[in-house]
Amino acid sequence: MMILCAMFAAVTAILAQLEIPLPIVPISGQTLAVGITATILGSRYGALAMVCYMALGAIGLPVFAEAKGGLAILIGPTGGYIIGFILAAYFTGLILEKTMHTFAMALVANVVGMIVTLICGTIQLKIVLSLSWPEAMAAGVYPFIVVGLIKAFLASWIGIEVRKRLIHARLLNQVEEASA
Repeated sequence: MMILCAMFAAVTAILAQLEIPLPIVPISGQTLAVGITATILGSRYGALAMVCYMALGAIGLPVFAEAKGGLAILIGPTGGYIIGFILAAYFTGLILEKTMHTFAMALVANVVGMIVTLICGTIQLKIVLSLSWPEAMAAGVYPFIVVGLIKAFLASWIGIEVRKRLIHARLLNQVEEASA
């Protein structure tokens, strides 16, 4: 399971480099990776994979969007989103552990994860940049709603399909046992 956590931290680092630059917060593939990770690994291991991802970036490896790394990113305007990935993975995985691993439930869980990420990110964005709530929402939430829903859909579909194949190959038995 530790190898899978490390692999999904690496997948997150790779998808972070796929981005659309915006003035303050870029749109990146990170949140897609968070959703896929949580859908496949569940709450504990999904969150652990995101802790690994954040730790890699915190020590300076260029794993965050725009190939950035370091503590300055985590305490800067966009750091709340990265910190939110841990909570998003946990809650996304938890919802799926408490329900059935169907596409519909994965979509609900990934939308919840998206909301968690946006809340964490917007709070830090507001504080660090001394923005009003309307300014923080305009910079940190509104530009990401439509693309976030698309990524939640993709994460649900990819995550459920990969999970089925991994379980079929008996590679996720530990996740199933740990979740029980």
